[in-house]
Amino acid sequence: MNKRLNRLVSAAKNTYKRRSIQFIISISFSLIAVLGVLMTGFAMYSRFSARLRENAIEKDKQVLEQVAWNLNTYIRNMMSVSDSFYYSVVKRTDLAKDSFISEMDLLYEANKSNIVSIACVTNDGALIGASPVSGRKEGVDFSKQEWFKSADEKIADIHFSTPHVQNMFENSNYRYYWVVSLSRSVELTRGANIQRGILLVDMDFSAIEQMFMKANEGGRGYMYLMDRNGEIIYHPRQRAIYSGLLSENNRTALGYEDGSHIENYNGEERSVIVKTIGYTGWRIVSVTPIRDLTLSLSQTRIFMVIILTGMIFIVLSGNMFISSRVTDPLRQLDESVKKLEEGDLSEEHIYVGGTHEIMHLGRTIRSMVVQMRKLMDDMVKEQRDKRRSELDALQSQINPHFLYNTLDSVIWMIESSRYKDAIDMVTSLASLFRISLSRGDNIIPIRDEIRHARNYLSIQKVRYKNKFTATVDIDPAIEGCCTIKLIVQPLIENAIYYGTMDEDSEISVKGYEKDGDVYIEVTDNGMGIPEETLRTLLTEKSKTRGKGSGIGLWNVNQRIQLYFKGSYGLEIESELDEGTTVRIHLPRITYEDYKKGGELS
Repeated sequence: MNKRLNRLVSAAKNTYKRRSIQFIISISFSLIAVLGVLMTGFAMYSRFSARLRENAIEKDKQVLEQVAWNLNTYIRNMMSVSDSFYYSVVKRTDLAKDSFISEMDLLYEANKSNIVSIACVTNDGALIGASPVSGRKEGVDFSKQEWFKSADEKIADIHFSTPHVQNMFENSNYRYYWVVSLSRSVELTRGANIQRGILLVDMDFSAIEQMFMKANEGGRGYMYLMDRNGEIIYHPRQRAIYSGLLSENNRTALGYEDGSHIENYNGEERSVIVKTIGYTGWRIVSVTPIRDLTLSLSQTRIFMVIILTGMIFIVLSGNMFISSRVTDPLRQLDESVKKLEEGDLSEEHIYVGGTHEIMHLGRTIRSMVVQMRKLMDDMVKEQRDKRRSELDALQSQINPHFLYNTLDSVIWMIESSRYKDAIDMVTSLASLFRISLSRGDNIIPIRDEIRHARNYLSIQKVRYKNKFTATVDIDPAIEGCCTIKLIVQPLIENAIYYGTMDEDSEISVKGYEKDGDVYIEVTDNGMGIPEETLRTLLTEKSKTRGKGSGIGLWNVNQRIQLYFKGSYGLEIESELDEGTTVRIHLPRITYEDYKKGGELS
């Protein structure tokens, strides 16, 4: 399976590489653009959904604040009823003389839409008065009620109970209500005695229930109310919770600070907003599943998909159009280069057009074609000059003047009966011409070139009647290396004609290896060469024939540079009245390797 997948990937890569530049540009930029559009769309959608969730949470906060304000107002009103009755009635009434039942009835009538009953009992549980009920039910002990105990334990506070059914009093209509009891400790006056009592105001729980039912009508999430101990006062699913069918995370919510929170309860992520009501310590909790906050995003998602699809279509169309405009000039330039590969070196067919960069590339290729043609012409000329130099070198060795003088010397020796000297001179002359011809080879071993130089020195020493001395010192390690034939003899010829002025004249030939290259030096102790002449000896201007072999230093230097590319050739050092050294610099290439097909560097 992996091998097949690798083959498919490899085939896809090869197909991609063989595609045109227009295809590559279109696909590459389209992928980048589509990826950018998708990333931008995803970022916008994420930001929009987050903002929508924030707005939904903020809206829930506003609803909760409104409920909290209503509940707080309701509780304040009930507290005002309690305060009004206590400070305006109870504190001013002497129970030894008067009763406050009528005032209690009036207060109830004024607030009966929110109050179920008002009652006042002594600290030992005796009922002083109640409205609108007639009396206590048989068997009811007020001192054992939670509202009584709370007020009796903390006499300085107002206490609120959890919702419960008020069934302590006799009721003419036999109807009992769900109430939240507000109780407080009060001082009762009986003549000169002050007695502590408990004032009870039963708030109608249905009013609180109506507030939360109205807030929960939105259908998204719900609100519930719990006391300071985490006990649920109101919950839209209170019956299901009490029956154990549902559960609520109220104990955890009790530990939350006021504000919004995100929790995970029973595998569901929920937004929870908490608000504490003053005086009572009650807490309003708003719960909204996160999925409900994003239900309205479905239409937004469809809209985003339509927009992104349209943008991707526009991007793809634009990329195709732009890539076509960009690559058409390149395609025409490619056709021009193909003609160039076929050997058409006319610059007129090279396309120049398109953008600035492509036009510059076309002009550059045109210039390259012109340079190629010029280089080819120069190569032809170079080969022509090379052959001409070789011909000049061969012809210069058959110098009629040199041959005439040598033969004249041989005749003189025979007439003087110096037969052995004549034989040696003729033998040297024969060897000289044999090496000069070298079976037509221009590359010979250094040992053959040095043998030719020795023969030439032998002939010249006889002709000049040993007017100079000559030494030849060649390192055996370089004798098997390659050289161009007939390059040492012209240097010796120049040393003889220009360096031998008296009987003490010396000419030395030395060959050695240095830094991986081969050097051959011809040194004389003549009068030297002036500096202005020395600077032009190897230039074309100085290639005039002298009275020597006629080839000249320039010719030798040119021949070396024609065969060996690089910094090879002649080097000349000279001091006036001291002498001159001409140094041949050659690469180290063995003649055996050259014969095996090696190249000259």
